[in-house]
Amino acid sequence: MTDQFTSGSLYENEPAPPAPTASPTARWEDYMDIFYAPASVFARRATSGFGLPMLVVTVLLAALFFANRGVLQPVMDGEFARQSAAMMRKNPAITAEQLAKGRDIGEKFGAIFIVLGTPVAIFFTGIALWLVGKIFEARQTLAAALMVASYAFLPKVLASIAAGVQGMFMDSASMNGAYRVSLGVGRFFDPDVASAMLLAIVGRLDVFTIWITVLLAIGLSVTGGISRGKAALAAAIVWCLGALPGVLGALSR
Repeated sequence: MTDQFTSGSLYENEPAPPAPTASPTARWEDYMDIFYAPASVFARRATSGFGLPMLVVTVLLAALFFANRGVLQPVMDGEFARQSAAMMRKNPAITAEQLAKGRDIGEKFGAIFIVLGTPVAIFFTGIALWLVGKIFEARQTLAAALMVASYAFLPKVLASIAAGVQGMFMDSASMNGAYRVSLGVGRFFDPDVASAMLLAIVGRLDVFTIWITVLLAIGLSVTGGISRGKAALAAAIVWCLGALPGVLGALSR
């Protein structure tokens, strides 16, 4: 009997205990990890869809729009003044009352524009990343590209916070354009003097825009199975494509 207990023969047919498994990462951790461990976020969410991160980014940006509206009013005033001048040059028949009405509508529905515009911007960025990735033989799916774009837009939340903080301390006279509160080359150009075309290009030389581009490259590499070098080239092309709306807008003026 003693030999049976010491040799363990009584337990030879018992199943081995299950191996410990790692607990799944909570969703909320993604929104912290994306800033310092983005590759791990893209790897674990490669097949998780894009709806939730897109919603989170949209809600945060809409909330910050309301929070910043007061301190960034001079920025809005400057942008409206330039747009009004451009519209009057194109259509001299337009009246001040019509411009004022348009501004009133824009201010009332600004948050709605954010809610609608943010998903649209993410969607087109994801499509661009997916299509450009094919040039570099990436195996990324469209759903994965949209997931990458959704998480990559999170630095825009930090950009909005940074703009609001600057708005509290900057001289309102110098806040005559959106790029004046950016952390990039565009802040050094007076939008009342510099051409809209120039601003559309140099405005993308911004800390947060470059950060987003880097995240797109990392996400494409992880989910597309290509080297970081190829992914960086693809993301650079997407960065260039991102300047097109501003360039086309400048040409329309």
